[in-house]
Amino acid sequence: MERILAKSTLKEYWETHPDSEQYLKTWYDTAMNADWRTPADVKQTYANASILKNSRIVFNIKGNSYRLIAKFNFEKQWIFIRFIGTHAEYDSINAETI
Repeated sequence: MERILAKSTLKEYWETHPDSEQYLKTWYDTAMNADWRTPADVKQTYANASILKNSRIVFNIKGNSYRLIAKFNFEKQWIFIRFIGTHAEYDSINAETI
């Protein structure tokens, strides 16, 4: 089973952006129940996910209204939430180093 570190980060975000709540909960539930061993496995579930350097994957949330960046450790089955924000906020960060 995947272990997502910092679910509280998701909760804090949807409390200030209520329109993202169901989408983030769906992402969380999907990730918790997935058996992702490689970036290609993630792409099987989320075809629009972007695979970046440094073990990061970008997910489009709510039809690309929001972006979620997660850092993966596939060996340990850990997912670290690195960023959640609007598309505009995403454009102002370096997704590969955040």
